[in-house]
Amino acid sequence: MDPMLPSWAIQMNMLGAKRIPFLFVLDFEILDPLVIPLSEISDECIRYNISSGIQRNGTSGGDKLKMTISPVAFEKYKDDFDKVLKAILAGDTYLLNLCYATRLADVPSLEFIFENAIAPFRLLFQNRFVVFSPERFVYIEDQYIRTFPMKGTIDASIPNAANLLMADLKEQEEHATVVDLLRNDLSIVSTTVNVERYRYLSEVHTSGKKLLQCSSEISGLLPDDYLDKLGDIFYALLPAGSVTGAPKKKTVDLIKTIEPEPRGHYTGVFGVFDGKMLDSAVMIRMIEKRSDGYYYRSGGGITYRSDAWQEYQEMIDKVYIPW
Repeated sequence: MDPMLPSWAIQMNMLGAKRIPFLFVLDFEILDPLVIPLSEISDECIRYNISSGIQRNGTSGGDKLKMTISPVAFEKYKDDFDKVLKAILAGDTYLLNLCYATRLADVPSLEFIFENAIAPFRLLFQNRFVVFSPERFVYIEDQYIRTFPMKGTIDASIPNAANLLMADLKEQEEHATVVDLLRNDLSIVSTTVNVERYRYLSEVHTSGKKLLQCSSEISGLLPDDYLDKLGDIFYALLPAGSVTGAPKKKTVDLIKTIEPEPRGHYTGVFGVFDGKMLDSAVMIRMIEKRSDGYYYRSGGGITYRSDAWQEYQEMIDKVYIPW
């Protein structure tokens, strides 16, 4: 065990080595990490639902909801967008995910959203935020690790939407960059890294429209003692490459400089180890409860081909609850 590992990673290693089921919730900056045995979780504080079948008090269905949204002004977005383009032209990054918080009104309780949002990964955390994420981070079972970067979104109602998304050169390059980044990340902790599926489409239904999203699947073979090193694995892989950019370290530094506020739990990861397998998600599609109301976090990847207005609209399109 690496003596320099942070306490949360050491705890993941210890619980994994003893095959003790646990939940982990790791914020983007990892300033407020939580690793807790499932037996110690209180329903009043934390509820979760994982698509692989591990569930805790989650239901689905419910009335449609129309939220009132107040996104950041385009002028502000354009100022920060230009900072990203300047960094790209300087060679400091070639893909950066630019994210913002959108003010919401006409929002029900976080508990109601958790119970009714339809998503493969859901988390209600201490009445502070709710996550309904479509994006798996890593899945670990039988010595294999798999990751599923999601890059590329389009309104499915647009004529010929699927072909437009798959043919878009900017989307192709952005997706290829993220796949290459995640492939390199997996090579840090595993061998025999392969891209199993490349740029496959899935549908996401929102309260107002249907979206198409593009993903890939990458796999790697872990060492025999991988269950003793779950903390090492996550320490090496975080933050998630699909929501940062490339090169990762420099781009994360730029994100902290350009974005108007820390991300907190947004674009962090959460997951569950059941004693044998581990499943996890990137905490995108999140609503936070703050002292002055509710906020929805969203964003998208910026490259040298990006158009500011189109990226701004994509950020707004991602403000939805999947009912």
